[in-house]
Parts: sequence; C-alpha cells; structure tokens
Amino acid sequence: SFVPQAYNIHVNGVLHCRVRYSQLLGLHEQLRKEYGNNVVPAFPPKKIFTLTASEVEQRREQLEKYMQAVRQHPLLGASETFNSFLRKAQQETQQIPTEEVQLEVHLSNGQKVKVHILTSDQTEDVLEAVASKLDLPDDSVGYFSLFLIRDGKDGVFSFVRKLQEFELPYVSITSLRNSDYQIVLRKSYWDSAYDSDVMENRVGLNLLFAQTVSDIERGWILVNKEQHRQLKSLQEKASKKEFIRLAQTLKYYGYLKFDPCITDFPEKGCHVIVSAGNNELNFQVKLANDQIKEGSFKVTRMRCWRVTSSVPMTNGTATSSPGKSEIKLELAFEYLISKDRLQWITITSPQAIMMSICLQSMVDELMVKKSGGSIKKMLKKRANGSLRRSDSQQAVKSPPLLDSPDSSREPVVKLSSKLSSVSLRAISNSNSANDLSANDFHGNYAFEGIGDDDL
Repeated sequence: SFVPQAYNIHVNGVLHCRVRYSQLLGLHEQLRKEYGNNVVPAFPPKKIFTLTASEVEQRREQLEKYMQAVRQHPLLGASETFNSFLRKAQQETQQIPTEEVQLEVHLSNGQKVKVHILTSDQTEDVLEAVASKLDLPDDSVGYFSLFLIRDGKDGVFSFVRKLQEFELPYVSITSLRNSDYQIVLRKSYWDSAYDSDVMENRVGLNLLFAQTVSDIERGWILVNKEQHRQLKSLQEKASKKEFIRLAQTLKYYGYLKFDPCITDFPEKGCHVIVSAGNNELNFQVKLANDQIKEGSFKVTRMRCWRVTSSVPMTNGTATSSPGKSEIKLELAFEYLISKDRLQWITITSPQAIMMSICLQSMVDELMVKKSGGSIKKMLKKRANGSLRRSDSQQAVKSPPLLDSPDSSREPVVKLSSKLSSVSLRAISNSNSANDLSANDFHGNYAFEGIGDDDL
C-alpha cells in the first residue's frame, strides 16, 4: 500500500496546504504551457522506484527551492495559475466544501459587517463584497485591505498579516479554530496625501475617521492635552475632515504599531516597541537603566532584509516537534548607518512577517511615486494580477516553504526563511557572519536611488 508523500507548504509561517509531488508536477506543466520552458525553473525529476529517506529529504529541498523560485519570479509569482493552485490546495487541505457562508468583517470602531460569500472566494472577492455592503465606491476599494488580527483582551490586538491574493479568507480564519482571530478592514497605504482621495466620498471619510479615532484611543497616535481638547470638540461637532487634518499633524499618525518585542540595537536583548509608517521603522528602545530612546530607520537606507525562523536549541540539539510558540521569527535588515557603514539590525517578534509586508508595501509605494505612476493605477493593476515590474519593482511576495513531510524527523535548526524573498540583484559580499544565501533576501530597489543628500 504505497502512500504518496505529502508535503506541507507553509506561507508566512502558517501551514497553508498539503500537496503531493504529482500535484506540484501538474502545476509545473501548466506553468510551462503558459510561460514556456525558459521562464519556468527546472522541476525535480520523477523516480521509478520508491524513494529512500535521504532521497525524500533531497526531493523536499528541491521542491522547496522550486516553489520559492516560482513565487519570487515577477511573472510566475503573480500569475493566476500559481495563486489559484495555492487557493485550491488550501481549500482541499482544510476540507472545506464550496458553499455559501456568512463572514464577519470588523471595522475599526468595533462595528461588524456581515457579508454573504462563498467559502472559495479569494481575498479580492471578499474585499469587494465588504465594500459593496458599505457602499464604498469602486475607485476607493484599492485604498483598503483586509487584515488578520488576533484580538487580545482589553482592546489590545496584534496584526498577524495582511490577507494575501493566494488565500481564501474564510478558509484561513476557519482553519485557525480560534475565536480570538478576526478579519479587519483598514486603510492600506502609507502616504497620508492619499487620505484626501479617500475623504472625497462619505463612506471613505467615515472609515478613515473611525480608524483615526480608534488609533488615538489606543494610544498609537500621540496627543497632548491641548490637541486632545481640540480633537474632542471637532468630534462633537462631527467635523470629520478637520479632525483627520489635525490628526495628520500628530506624531505616529498613519503608523502601524507592533507588540513589544526584542532587538539587538543598540545592544543585544533590548526591549523595543516598533512602529511602521512614514517610510521608516520607528524604534522606542528601553535601555538597561529604564531610559527610553527613540530612533528611526528609513526604508530607503535598508539595503535588504529577510525574515527567518528558527527552532530553539536545547543542550545542543533542536527540540523535537517544537510547539507553535517556540518557533522564533526574526526580521533582520541591513542598514546604511553612515556613508560607508552597513550594519545588520535584528528584531525578534512573532509579527516579523507583518513587519516585512509593511516594509515591502512602503517600498512599492515609493517606487510607484518615483516612476510618476498613481497609487490608484497600481492598486487596480495589482487587483488584476498584472502589476508590471516597472510599476513596482516587486509586488509583496511571500514565497511558500515546504516542510519536512515526516513529523518524527528532527527539525532543522535553522528553517530557511519563511518569507524568503525576491532576490533582485546579487547581494554583494556583506560582512555579516550569518549571511544566508542570496535568495533569502528582499533586495530593496529604493536603496539604489540613495544620494549623498539623503545621508
């Protein structure tokens, strides 16, 4: 009784689906038909006889490389063929039949929108269903995204990730089997200049207003007593536009705030609160003497970044079958500290993937502005799956990772990058001892344009 080997595909650190070699081969054939042999990477060959344990492991590694190469390719990774393969596999793995269901999507003010969708609807479809329920006009939909959050108690919640084009939101949230997870609608751009586009219509204005109010209440946006008084009076007068205009001038407006975590900057083991916004990662670091130091890392000065996950060691061996909580996620970026000094800075956080998604979307937005494109066009294009390389040098990518199929095997101590990246150019020899191979990086195109005046 031969049982075909199934491989677990993890995307962004989460088990996405299980697939067999034959299914991946089918995907490969389809991609070859569509894009030709010289575009599609080579596929691990078929074997006639049953594979030995070491051959199984070798094949897993080859398949992992293959999937990452496809995901990172500007054409293949964004292709409907590839994304629909992942969506179908997700649905089959979770064994959720296609049927009509009701899905709850939360707004920033705690309201819930119930939409009737199919279990097989992709992220784009669900977003459009929410928009139409809210009467948000078509040309404003692209300014918003659906986010998966984990709701802690007392109104504290943390961002898990932005829902991606290769997943089915209903299946993603159902398979977590945990009522703490919710899907939330929020704006998904960084430059507050776009607020005025969103405020042109009533629904956009209300959504933006609700998000701004809740970010202020949560303490994400910093407000002094006088500003608080002004905001309160604008809120009472229902002057939403003026309220938002005042909020735009406040510190941390438009930033995403992450849960407290650990960094190695300025020294190992510092407690830090990281926020992303305004084309930077902002650090509020707690030093040994309980002093709080604040600093910012501009995305244009990050040469590249990567997300890695590792399994903690106990007395020299990797612990067998690590629990969910034990896998450590890290975001590391190489930063131009001064004119001729690059330094790696690492953040250890369960939200490392969300941080990477934020960095990537900031870079995308910068590149679009630089090329004189409009964000509206970029969002429309992304929705149609035809985002061209010139509009955004790289769409947000998060290549899947194949895990060892056999759970009894010792886990690899360093699981290669869970969100291994688009390798845009050869990464020159960096002086970092723990460099991974080049394909584990997000090279950063915005870095290339850096001039002396930026330093």
